[in-house]
Amino acid sequence: MLVPVDEAQLLSMLLKIMNAKNTLELGVFTGYSLLATALALPADAKITAIDPDREAYEVGLPFIQKAGVQNKINFIQSDAISVLNDLIDNQGKEGTFDFAFVDANKEEYMKYHELLIKLVRIGGIIAYDNTLWFGTVALDCEDQVEVDFRESRKHILELNSFLAADCRVESCLVSIGDGLTLCRRLY
Repeated sequence: MLVPVDEAQLLSMLLKIMNAKNTLELGVFTGYSLLATALALPADAKITAIDPDREAYEVGLPFIQKAGVQNKINFIQSDAISVLNDLIDNQGKEGTFDFAFVDANKEEYMKYHELLIKLVRIGGIIAYDNTLWFGTVALDCEDQVEVDFRESRKHILELNSFLAADCRVESCLVSIGDGLTLCRRLY
């Protein structure tokens, strides 16, 4: 899904405050958050954008080109886990990213986190989208949740609990859009 405008603006401001120059984006869809990121970053910045669906990315590509930021983006058509493992195991990219934005397969968020902790520098930010999951994380009983949302809700609840207890990050769940959790890597 697309991130809401106010979430994209918040992320853009955060990137500028951080002076981020090397970022990751897991889950691109049509590229709205990718475009917002590219516009917020300086001219010499790089974004590694990963998504298995190139067709969706190409829907937004004309807007990225019109904005003149395509040169900042390295789009990789693949599943994120294999690319993240390659960045660690074969490319020596541990601790080199300032920021990572995750809006991908909810069932994989925990796996992404363990890999991103290695890739994002100390003091860098990992941002997870959809951490309120349509408000369902606040419901007491799974029976109150639409069947289509239950599986992803389970994974988001697990992630939220894990991040709250993960001593490697300082985290904050912001009630913007469908929930955005920001994690600052401590060590």
